[in-house]
Amino acid sequence: MAPKQGGSLKFSPTLCVCLVLTLLAILQSDSRVQAVGVNWGTTASHPLPPPKVVELLKSNNISKVKLFDADPVVLQALSGSNIDVTIGIPNSMLKSLNSSLKVAEAWVHDNLTRYLANGGGGVRIEYIAIGDEPFLKSYGDQFHPYVIGATTAIQTALIKAKLVDKVKVVVPCSFDVVQSESNLPSKAHFRPDLNRTMIQLLTFLSKHHSPFFININPFLSLHQNKNISLNFALFKGHAHPINDSHRIYKNVFDLSYDSFIIALSTIGFPQMDIVIGKIGWPTDGAANATSAIAETFMKDLVDHLHSKTGTPFRPKEIPLEVYIFSLLDEDKRNIATGNFERHWGIFTFDGQAKYRVDFGQGLRNAVNVQNVDYLSSKWCVVNNNKDLSNATAISLEACSSADCSSLSPGGSCSNIIWPTNISYAFNSFYQQNDQRVDSCNFSGLGLITTVDPSLESCRFSVGLRNSFSSSLHRGWWVVLIIAGLSVSLLDAGC
Repeated sequence: MAPKQGGSLKFSPTLCVCLVLTLLAILQSDSRVQAVGVNWGTTASHPLPPPKVVELLKSNNISKVKLFDADPVVLQALSGSNIDVTIGIPNSMLKSLNSSLKVAEAWVHDNLTRYLANGGGGVRIEYIAIGDEPFLKSYGDQFHPYVIGATTAIQTALIKAKLVDKVKVVVPCSFDVVQSESNLPSKAHFRPDLNRTMIQLLTFLSKHHSPFFININPFLSLHQNKNISLNFALFKGHAHPINDSHRIYKNVFDLSYDSFIIALSTIGFPQMDIVIGKIGWPTDGAANATSAIAETFMKDLVDHLHSKTGTPFRPKEIPLEVYIFSLLDEDKRNIATGNFERHWGIFTFDGQAKYRVDFGQGLRNAVNVQNVDYLSSKWCVVNNNKDLSNATAISLEACSSADCSSLSPGGSCSNIIWPTNISYAFNSFYQQNDQRVDSCNFSGLGLITTVDPSLESCRFSVGLRNSFSSSLHRGWWVVLIIAGLSVSLLDAGC
């Protein structure tokens, strides 16, 4: 029966309780919606100018970015962009931060206070990341003894600057901080050499309501572990599953994620919020490192996160945020782990998409950077009319400083034959050196041409024309000088 005009609907107490519980459930489910961001690294001989990169981020609706340092040109470009930013502090600064609170105060003043958004302008800084995988096993004791001291110093500096309610301090942890003798999550624990440090770190993070940043690397698991199949790394349902105490694992991501969660639980932190600081798939430089496989991995990863099925140990729970590694290729990254390290980008070094990607609006073609400022359309190739008996040795010398990672087994240029592979090495060196005439000499074996020597699957690139690379290579000397000046000013009461 319809209510009388001017009357009010009345609900039974039971119905009211049901409605309230339903509303709370909706709010709770929405409170943990994960966001997808990207890592923006600049370890490149000729990085794209930061304004172009910010344009790339915005045109692809990428709302979160993680940086590995606090380059002022990058932060200025991000000012007013409404992109949430995580600023990294390089491992090389941890010792000085650990030993001097004034260095921490200077760093916060120079890299946060002057850039933070106030009333809509500035940079939206969300996190400060202390180091980049400072606990990585291959580093030994080079950085990890200073992490807790540096973390505490930055937190104290934030309090003094009245920024502690705006910015949280985190520490990105590499996948190898956790180990399991049986390779099963149920037996996972933190490395014994880190146990005390991890308890200190997690106590700090819990106290300040900061998430635990972890890096997961399914490609490296595939690359280094013969027991991991490509299908298992790629979320393929028909991959052979792993049974761990009646928990069934069907992919590397869930296996790795639960290993962290169980290690956290073992030392008393079972409910830590998790952020995936790095996860991705390279596109060149090794077997299974291709754009097609990278697209499959990224699509299935995002679908897995959006499904909110969680993992066997944490059903229906997902990370707070996920940062894809990486936005752009970087031709100066260390390749000790493998030549693929220079090819993690969703985009090539010049901002051109390699594959379709889902940044939260469904799988679609990414938007490329427009109006890229290239060097002249010139390449350096081997002169076939010369005596090439020493060409291979000369090309290896060129590759010692240039990027020849695409020539490695499984790479996009691994199938080109001699002497075309010599030309690839010559051209890489030539472009990296801004097409200087003398950089295409190679004892008289080099020849400058205006005919593009690229092959169907092997691109002979042309470098970028910009001055950002030189400022970037000076960057940390400038930061250290500025930090020292700031310490002097702070001592003077300025």
